[in-house]
Amino acid sequence: MPESVRVLPHDSHNEALVANVHPSDWVNPTPIGRYNLVVIGAGPAGLITSLVASSLGARVALVERHLMGGDCLNVGCVPSKSLIRAARQVHEARQAGELGLRLPEQRLPDFAAAMQRMRRIRARISHEDSAARYSEEFGVDVYLGRARFSGPGTIDVDGTELRFKKAVIATGARATAPPVEGLAEAGYLTNETIFELTKRPKRLAVIGAGPIGCELAQAFQRLGSRVSLLEQAPQILVREDPDAAEIVQTALAREGVEMVLGASIQKVERKGDEKVLHVVSDDRAEQIVVDEILVGAGRAPNVEGLGLENVGVEFDPRRGVQVDDRLRTSHKHIYAAGDVCMDWKFTHAADAAAKIVVQNALFFGRKKLSDLVMPWCTYTDPEVAHVGLYERDARERGVEIDSYQVPIAKANRAITDGEEEGFVKIHVRSGGDEILGATIVAAHAGEMISEITVAMTNGVGLGAFTNVIHPYPTQAEAIKAAAGLYTRTRLTPRVKRLFEGWLRLRR
Repeated sequence: MPESVRVLPHDSHNEALVANVHPSDWVNPTPIGRYNLVVIGAGPAGLITSLVASSLGARVALVERHLMGGDCLNVGCVPSKSLIRAARQVHEARQAGELGLRLPEQRLPDFAAAMQRMRRIRARISHEDSAARYSEEFGVDVYLGRARFSGPGTIDVDGTELRFKKAVIATGARATAPPVEGLAEAGYLTNETIFELTKRPKRLAVIGAGPIGCELAQAFQRLGSRVSLLEQAPQILVREDPDAAEIVQTALAREGVEMVLGASIQKVERKGDEKVLHVVSDDRAEQIVVDEILVGAGRAPNVEGLGLENVGVEFDPRRGVQVDDRLRTSHKHIYAAGDVCMDWKFTHAADAAAKIVVQNALFFGRKKLSDLVMPWCTYTDPEVAHVGLYERDARERGVEIDSYQVPIAKANRAITDGEEEGFVKIHVRSGGDEILGATIVAAHAGEMISEITVAMTNGVGLGAFTNVIHPYPTQAEAIKAAAGLYTRTRLTPRVKRLFEGWLRLRR
């Protein structure tokens, strides 16, 4: 029987979640013969690897020590986006007066209800990643337990030996905290524990203004907490386009998030129920007193306890399992995918990598990770979505580009929706229309970026967008407007004179 797992708080929704992704009465199968593929880790990378391989006829074993679904289902994408939706609804209600809907005196939103909704949604979606589904519907042998390489072609799962032809390491990564004096003693939350809350923290400090930090800082501020966002760099979302980061930073400040940039946290103290952060910023020392601290910076790959040393799989405790461009480890029969080995730490990246692994491991494929065109999105309001190269990437690589930028307010739908902050910025190879990258800042940028990703994946140039009919009014019309900017650059004085001459002849 698997080890008992509890997810807090203990309620019917979390009971349903656990019953799906780590059922207490699960009986591991008895291995017969050698598996074509043994997958360690049932997060997005492991699940998709198992599903695709089994659907193609392979005998597959999938091993998970904790919750199937990994971070995405349990402590990442699903709960965070559920909470962000609740927070966005609250924010929109506060703006309802501009639309002619006068609401009674504002009150704090029901934080407990928002968290309960999140748990209900998570439990509902958990069936997709359940042990029963993968076993019964997809024919995967699901083992709940701790896996460890015990030999060149064997994996031990709590005393049961699994023999494999090929294996995949998909154990993901976990949240880590900075080495700040007193932080551990004071206590802190991460994305792995913050969704256990049932009571709103009145004051919340968020350490790290990357995607996780910014998304949750805005969400908790909207849900009634007073949020202080601390970032060591001089701007938030430091990896994003600076113009995009500035728009989000302005939005957070307008909503009341206190941002402390260039922050160095000297120490943390606990005083009764309060936590005091001693911070230096711009050579000025201050104390920030809060009820809870959320650490949204730092991830570490899950490589410990796997017995990688037993089979010669090279790894780094900070960067994870070392793989080549085809996701092969230093052991010719062992592959890896997802957060345990990749710089792209997104669910959709793990999904795409899993398909590469199946092709390369089972069918002698030569698919490369570097060939993927990978978009991503930060789900603040407005959202920031990106694909391909940033301007700084092009400079570093010595690639000359032309950039075309259109304010999102050029799309009438953005005006009618009151969502005018943002832009579409598209980079093409200088002298042509080959799209090399794009950043979109808009209320629904994550939905819009896929149009650019499809074009890049299929070699469609920016000029082709001028012939694409977009429904009116939609915010995606801003993409067509950017294409129009490019097209106008092709109308050189010489070409214009030729057109004018032709038109005179036609009179």
